[in-house]
Amino acid sequence: MLLNLFNGQNEGILFGVFGVIIVVFLIVDLGVFHKKHQKVTQKEAIQQSIFWVLVSVGYGTLIYFYGEGSGATLQFFSAYVTEKALSVDNIFVILLILRYFKVKEEYYHNILFWGILGAIVFRAIFIFVGAILIAEFHWILYIFGVFLVYSGIKLFSEEDDMEIEPEKNPLLKAAKKVLPISTTDKGGKFWFREKGKLLFTPLFLVIILIESTDLIFAVDSIPAAFAITQNEFVIYTSNIFAVMGLRAMFFLLANVLDKFYLLQKGLSVVLTFIGAKMLAEIIDLHIPIYLSFGIIIGALVVAIVLSLMFPKEEEPESLEEELPAE
Repeated sequence: MLLNLFNGQNEGILFGVFGVIIVVFLIVDLGVFHKKHQKVTQKEAIQQSIFWVLVSVGYGTLIYFYGEGSGATLQFFSAYVTEKALSVDNIFVILLILRYFKVKEEYYHNILFWGILGAIVFRAIFIFVGAILIAEFHWILYIFGVFLVYSGIKLFSEEDDMEIEPEKNPLLKAAKKVLPISTTDKGGKFWFREKGKLLFTPLFLVIILIESTDLIFAVDSIPAAFAITQNEFVIYTSNIFAVMGLRAMFFLLANVLDKFYLLQKGLSVVLTFIGAKMLAEIIDLHIPIYLSFGIIIGALVVAIVLSLMFPKEEEPESLEEELPAE
């Protein structure tokens, strides 16, 4: 089943190109451009966002020529766009975590780098296990469909405001019990040695929390990708290219997320549609990938446009002032 959209030679070319892109840019990113802790500017965020979108489009084009034509390419872009959209909620939660722990902005990039590195590994495991289960038990796809419809409806009814409670995270609670945690970030380090003793900084706890949060979001994004295509290679590459651009998108959107308040509603429509599309196959009703791609893009574009056309009203600040004693 693995890589079943491609012949052996083309499969090797695509996999090789993918591996080179990811490894080279991870090394260059941390080893050349961000050796020192520094705040990422809005200009850099825009440049990096455009870069990763172009790289992803370029890779999708390669799939067109070395895969099975437009069908495989549209599957790649459908999964890519869906993951990108789901990343918006992920970005908001990451921002809440960083602000909760009062992390300095110059440390954001380094933390997100290692968070994404973990996502590359864990999502590979999720996709591999999911592919094995689907190959053995095809009916699991219909469970995914029900779950996605439920998630979409639930997301639509949720309030925009989101709170985090790190103290309730089981991984974080376990880490605090097992690991010796220092009270200082030690200049942006995750751990250091002091008098021969290994100590972990609060930034290490932030990494644990971000990784566990990404796993929660993967519970939505991976089934959604399997609803679009059952080809593991397309799912993984589209997922990772979307994740690789997550850091740039974080710095780009961190201060303007509230302006796109209807994006959550658009995303709920996408999840519900993808789940319904999967369930429709029970009655042998197959929705063409061209139509699916159009609906996914359309729902997100409409949500963004409506958010800009009808800005969210800001809550009035409290007018109560303390009166001087008479």
